[in-house]
Parts: sequence; C-alpha cells; structure tokens
Amino acid sequence: MKFTSLWGIAAMGGLLSPSVPARVANLRLRTKLLLSFVLLSAGLTCATLLVVRRSAQVQMQHQVEQDARNATLTFQVMEHQHQMALGRKADLLASLAYMRNGDATTIKDVSEDPWKSDDCNMFAVADKKGKIIALHSTAAVFPTAVTEEMLRRSLSQGNTSAWWINNRIVYQVVLQRFYDGPPIKSNLQGVVVVGRSMDTRAAGEFSRISSSQIIFRYGKDVVVSSLSALQEQEALGQIQDRPAQEQVYLGGERFLTSSLDLTPGSDPAANLIILKSYREAAAYLEKLNQLLLGLGLVAVLAGGTLVYLISDTFTRPLAALLEGVHALEEGNFAYPIEERGGDELAQVTRAFDGMRGTLQRNEAQREQLEGQLRQSQKMEALGRLAGGVAHDFNNLLTVIKGHSELLFDRMKPADIFYGSTQQIMKTADRAASLTRQLLAFSRMQVLQPRILDLNTLVADMSKLLRRLVREDIEFGFRLGDSLGRVKADPGQIEQVLLNLTVNASDAMPQGGKLTIETKKLKVDAAYANARPPLRPGHYVQLVVTDTGHGMDAATMSRIFEPFFTTKESGKGTGRAVLHDQGVWQGHRTGTGHGVRRGETERGVHLGGILARKWRTV
Repeated sequence: MKFTSLWGIAAMGGLLSPSVPARVANLRLRTKLLLSFVLLSAGLTCATLLVVRRSAQVQMQHQVEQDARNATLTFQVMEHQHQMALGRKADLLASLAYMRNGDATTIKDVSEDPWKSDDCNMFAVADKKGKIIALHSTAAVFPTAVTEEMLRRSLSQGNTSAWWINNRIVYQVVLQRFYDGPPIKSNLQGVVVVGRSMDTRAAGEFSRISSSQIIFRYGKDVVVSSLSALQEQEALGQIQDRPAQEQVYLGGERFLTSSLDLTPGSDPAANLIILKSYREAAAYLEKLNQLLLGLGLVAVLAGGTLVYLISDTFTRPLAALLEGVHALEEGNFAYPIEERGGDELAQVTRAFDGMRGTLQRNEAQREQLEGQLRQSQKMEALGRLAGGVAHDFNNLLTVIKGHSELLFDRMKPADIFYGSTQQIMKTADRAASLTRQLLAFSRMQVLQPRILDLNTLVADMSKLLRRLVREDIEFGFRLGDSLGRVKADPGQIEQVLLNLTVNASDAMPQGGKLTIETKKLKVDAAYANARPPLRPGHYVQLVVTDTGHGMDAATMSRIFEPFFTTKESGKGTGRAVLHDQGVWQGHRTGTGHGVRRGETERGVHLGGILARKWRTV
C-alpha cells in the first residue's frame, strides 16, 4: 500500500533548501502570498487526508479483527451443530446397542444404514471397561489402541464430547454411555462413540464459508488446514504458542490470526487457528489512497486557483500603487491609481495620492521660486547696471546742461544759435527725465514725498496730457469727492500718469476713450489678505482706463518684465510699466502695480492705491 505525501510535492524544486530565505526575499508580495496559501492549503490537505487514511486503516483493522472473530464464532456454531447431530446419533446407537446387549453387529448395521450415518464418519462400541468391541470408519481409520487410549482419556475427564487427533487424522466425537436399567455405575453396560471427520475437504468447506484460512494444530504440528504444504510450513514458522491475535505473512500476503483452544486442559493441546486475509482491505485501502491522492491534488489545485484569484483581487490595487510609486520616481505625477474601498490599502493609496499632489505642488513652487530667484538676480544685476549708467550719464548731463544754460543766458533771440541752444537744453531735460527713471528703477534715487491732494495733481497734469493725446481719442477725468490727502512724490506720480497716457494712446491706433479716475477705497481684511502686502484701511485709488485692444493672459504675465514691449521694433523701450511698478513699490503703500485687468477687445484697466493721511474737512 503506497501513499504519496503532498509534502514531497511541496518540497520539489528546492523549496526546502537553505537558500529559501534569499529566494523568497526577491519574490513579489503576490507570489509570496500565493506560495504561503498554497503551502498552507497543501499542508492542511495532507494532514486531513492522512487523518482520513489513518482512520480508514484503523477501521479496516477493526473490520478484519471483527471478521476473524466472526469466523471463530461461525466455527463454534458449526461445532455445536455437529455436536448436537452427533449426540442424536449417539443416543440412537446407544439405544440399539442396549437392545442388542452391546453386540458388535450393531456397528455394522448402523454403518450400512445411510439414513443413520450420512453425517457420521466413525462408529465405535466399547464395554464398560473401555475396551473397543467394534470400530468402523468411512474415512481415515484410527488404530484400535489409539482409540481405546483416547476413549479412556475422555472418560477419565468426564467429557461427553471431544476432539480426537492422531497424526493427520482429526475427529469430532460424542460419547454416550448405555445402562441396563437406571443410569448408575453398577448398571453400566458400555459406551458408544460417534464421530465426524475433519479432513482437508471439510477444512476447505469451512474456509469458503468463513472467507478465511484455517489450521488444525495439535501441539506444534499441523494436522489439517486449508493451506498448501508450503504455506503450512511458512505459517508454523511465524505462529507463536500464545492464542493472542497477531499478523503473519504468507507469500507476501498479510493475515490476521485468531486461535481457538479445542481441548482445554489437555496436553498436548489441540487448537484451531483462523487466518483472516488483508487482501480485500488492502485493495480497499489502495483505492482509497488513490482517491485521497486525487482529492488532495484537486484540493491543492483548486485552492491554489482560488488563492490566486483572491490574492490577485487584493494585490492588484497594491500593484497599481507600486506602479504609481515608480511613475513618481520618474517624475510622472499624473499616473492614475485606484482609490476604491475603505480598507487600509485604500487609505494608504489616498494618502499616497495626497502626498503625490503635495510633492507636485512643492515641485511647482520650487520651480516658481527658482524662476523668481533667477528673475530677481537678473533684476538686481540690471538695476545695478542701470544705476551706474544713470549716475555717469547724469554727470555728463550736468556739464551739458550747465554750459547750455550759460550759452542760453548770453544769447539773444535774434542770434543764429539761439534755437539750437534752446533745443540742447530741452534735450538735456528729457535726458535728465530718463536718468530719473533709471534711478527709480534701480532704487538708487531718493524719493521726495510730501503731503498733497491727488485731485489737484491730476487736474494740473491734465493740461499737459491733453496735448499728448490724439484728436481721435476721447480724453476724460473723473475725480472723486473728499478723497483726503496722500503722501507721495509728485514728480513720480506725474511720470506714472505720463507713461500710462502714452501707452494708452499707442494701444488705440484707431481711436478710443481714455479715462483717468480717482476715488476712495476702503480695504477690509478679506481684500487685504488676497493682495499682500496690502493692509486693511482707507486708501485713495488712481485708475487709468482705455478702450484699446487689451492684453491677453500671456502678455499680462510679462508686463513687468524689463524691456518687454508689444510695440514694433524701435517704437518702445519696455521700461514705462516697469518704472510705474517701481514707483508704486517705492511708496510702499500699494500692491506694486495696483489693480489690473487685461482682456482682448475690452481695453486695459491699470492703477494703484495710496494710503490716506488726512481727511478733507
């Protein structure tokens, strides 16, 4: 009987080698989970099947032992039935012998009567002293002396039935005394013996009925059996003298032995040994082993498939999360990951997604800060260069303007160079204005703020601004009431108005409307928080609005870059709006460029705010 353990299958491929930890460490989580579940299910399946097989073996052993006991009981029942039949024969023979006064012809008449002798093989009549008077047997013949010896032994033991064995002759006999009158010793006339032979044919018949093999043993010798001579010798070499059940092997076949003592108290003893074969049980176990092995393999395969499906279902989100991690390592922040469910893995996935978003924002902020840093470094370098050039240029202008003023004072309007000298002075003034813009841009010019009325400043500036605006442009003012006063540099404010007016005029080549407006502005906490470093309070707002072609988002994002202009080459320097931004930041009261809105075909809305210092009473 063979049984292949599934542990042997699990151990194939070096799974139990010392390098298992190193190999397992390099496996994916799903593979580890699958292997763990497969090994676990294989182990549990093997343990279950082994328990079932062991239980079947125990049950089979009990069944074989029960069959052996049943065979013994069957023999005892048959022995009792034969004994009763022989007893009836013995009673008839005793009655006939009594009627004939123990005549020897009684045996002859009985043996020749088929109705009375069909299940009997031996008849004997003895006198009251135990001497055989007549002996007849249809099977093997007992010697008379042996018969008398066995008769005296049985009578001395007070037995009415016995097993008589000599050489390989076995008889089951019944003894019946007959008396002349009442059954007392003094009336004893003799004894009749009726027996039944237990030969090889009878042994084979009993073997067929009980589905087992039998051995009649007398002392240590086999007298009758259902086995072959070779098997008898093989069995004698293994059977012990004790009647307990034990196992023997005959020709490679296993048998369970059960012994029954036929002559208790006799020496040598006669006993019956029943051998119950394990052949049918072994065949049953072999089929059971094959069935269990098939069930085990099916269970492992089905369990492995089920575990694979389960592990794939539970580890697929983890694999997607891992792919997301790899994508993040490569800089891909948009790799899609699943966030379904509310289990721990889904929570980790959502946390990773949030972390990824934070990293993306941090990366964008870092790039923005780097860009701002580079821009500020360029602006700083540009400011230093502009400041140095402005100072040197201002020194030259001082000389030019001084000599031109001296010349102008000494000339009369009729002089031929009077106009040229005047033109030199105007050009020097314009160059000085350019110098002031450069110094303001580089923060090297010291502002000269003072308390002023913004409405008055705008009204005085309007006379000059009207001359700069073309006739196809409608120019208007909307001055607010009770603005209060502000602290600012009037020259810088005038320069801002001039720059914005010129830019607005250039933005309306087909004409339009230009409006300069002043008004009060109350800044609350929400408005200030959205526009740092503005603080809550009362302010005065200056707004310049035109109906030109406007600015798109790309242009709006670059209006404060140095030398950026949307005008044709040679028509713009790109410094005006940047200068205006510097002015507002220099006053440290606004948001730099103030409020702006730029949309195509809707014009431009630019301005700034200044803190109020005194209210108008």
